[in-house]
Amino acid sequence: MLTLMLHHALFFKEELLPDLSNKSKQNPKTVNNSSPFYRDPYLNTDAGTMSPFEHGEVFVLDDGGEVDLDLGNYERFLDIKLTHDHNITTGKIYQFVIDKERKGDYLGKTVQVVPHITDAIQEWIERVAKIPVDGQDGPPDVCVIELGGTIGDIESMPFIEAIGQFSYRVGPGNFCLVHVSLVPVLNVVGEQKTKPTQHSVRGLRGLGLTPDILACRSTMPLDKNVKAKLSQFCHVTEECIITLYDVPNIWHVPLLLRDQRAHEAILKVLNLDSSSKEPDLDEWTQRVQRSYILTSRLMLKVRIAMVGKYTGLSDSYLSVLKALLHASVSCERKLIVDWVPASNLEEATIVENPEDYRSAWNLLKGADGVLVPGGFGDRGVEGKILAAKYARENKIPYLGICLGMQIAVVEFSRSVLGVQDASSTEFDKDSKSPCVIFMPEGSKTHMGGTMRLGSRRTYFHVNDCTSAKLYGNASFVEERHRHRYEVNPDMVAQLESAGMSFTGKDESGERMEIVELSDHPFFIGAQFHPEFKSRPGKPSPLFIGLIAAAVGELDAISGNLAVVHDPPLAEKPMYNYTLPAPRFDKISFKDYDKHCNGSIYPGYPNDNCIHKDRASCALDGVYSDRINVVFSNGNGLHG
Repeated sequence: MLTLMLHHALFFKEELLPDLSNKSKQNPKTVNNSSPFYRDPYLNTDAGTMSPFEHGEVFVLDDGGEVDLDLGNYERFLDIKLTHDHNITTGKIYQFVIDKERKGDYLGKTVQVVPHITDAIQEWIERVAKIPVDGQDGPPDVCVIELGGTIGDIESMPFIEAIGQFSYRVGPGNFCLVHVSLVPVLNVVGEQKTKPTQHSVRGLRGLGLTPDILACRSTMPLDKNVKAKLSQFCHVTEECIITLYDVPNIWHVPLLLRDQRAHEAILKVLNLDSSSKEPDLDEWTQRVQRSYILTSRLMLKVRIAMVGKYTGLSDSYLSVLKALLHASVSCERKLIVDWVPASNLEEATIVENPEDYRSAWNLLKGADGVLVPGGFGDRGVEGKILAAKYARENKIPYLGICLGMQIAVVEFSRSVLGVQDASSTEFDKDSKSPCVIFMPEGSKTHMGGTMRLGSRRTYFHVNDCTSAKLYGNASFVEERHRHRYEVNPDMVAQLESAGMSFTGKDESGERMEIVELSDHPFFIGAQFHPEFKSRPGKPSPLFIGLIAAAVGELDAISGNLAVVHDPPLAEKPMYNYTLPAPRFDKISFKDYDKHCNGSIYPGYPNDNCIHKDRASCALDGVYSDRINVVFSNGNGLHG
């Protein structure tokens, strides 16, 4: 389902791990769930210390793991909860082996890439594959491993060797390799070229791996003669050659794969086809239909100004974009995201670049709602403070996440309390009026893994508040965190006496988690990151609140929310303010192409990117003529 982002997808039956000698003798069984892995070749232990400009957003898991954004795609698509061990990095593996060597576990042997590193990779896979990820008892039925990178990459060699050894150990019928390759189209003549795929398959074979299935990325479906040619030269049957051609948005991909019987090809390789059945995609089909209606028929729009530091790379805020989309679809609105570089709102820009200054303020003033996401560093902070001030004074719906909450407190202190030098010790270590301070338990010498991370409880201290209503009047919520600064507890009484309400706090009651303004239509700041738990069909309550307030419907939904906090995944609850979409059994992609501006345009070079003048619904239905089209992994489409 996520093969648009894979270079190699490896499927194997988890049931074989306790006794690999059984090989393919196991009785076929119905596949009910799967566990995905993601392998990153970098030497970093995790993604926590990486700049968003380098690697896109850092996604945070329940257990506090700071991982690649692709694990967020897995969680959203499959509605599962992964662990930090599901993100394998070269750094983790080497650190694991070196730690064992220091303990003397290798009994004096010379530690080498083969067999010690390759064995460690296989041990890691076998251990983590048993971890339940969908809320059900027992291990997953099938494990999916995403092996990123390109054939021939030096940093991928130990993993390629380990996977080759692993496939030999488990034997035929228990291991399926899906190789993802580009089939470019020459725009002048429209010819689909198979040479890149032929060469990559030859290179893969030279490394000891033979693909069972080819997933071919292209701008259009593969011609029949092209499939026949690939089958002949790559030794893969035509039934096992899947076309991953451009579609209006990523939500269509599961249906695209279903229509090409990709599931049957995988199950056949794994000897599971005898008990296979048609994928249950009724709910997903309705979701795609709903997206189709929004992108082709509805004219009601909602415009959100995203005021941030990393607006030059939309992947930096990928989960925020997805959460906005989930909420706007639920509220029956087309989403328009206006990217506002925070530094362009500052007075210094008037002199340096007056045009950028005017443009940024025009975007902010034209928005129905303002969102300030999380971030680090002092660049653009004053611009974010100005955005919060504008939203507060002009009664524009505002949602601040992490740093967005902290700068709202700083702005309120300056403008309402009259503390002109109010600041955060993150930006001014010598501040005499710190509204935001470094958390006592944080480390000032090490950056990686030292923040307050993962899922933590926030208890509501004000029952009749907007945030509590959005969460279904729950007594507490569990959301994911990633921060090392907090609101100064010594300032709380003074802030509350001036009208700022800290409606949510941690279990100790000393750490502020949610802030609201009662005299404002919608002004909420959250220390946690609600975007990480938003799902298609189960949008984040705070994002629902922002979108609803932006279109003037907050009162209509706030008294009619039936949100069960953190329900069992098997129940698949839907918020009762989501209107049912018409049901249908089959989607015609040609119909979508008539109504949606996707990325299927032969006039463009084959760079797999979303072009600005054709971007109206290419980002999962996010409409914007200002969408930035730079993506960290270069394929232009994300789940």
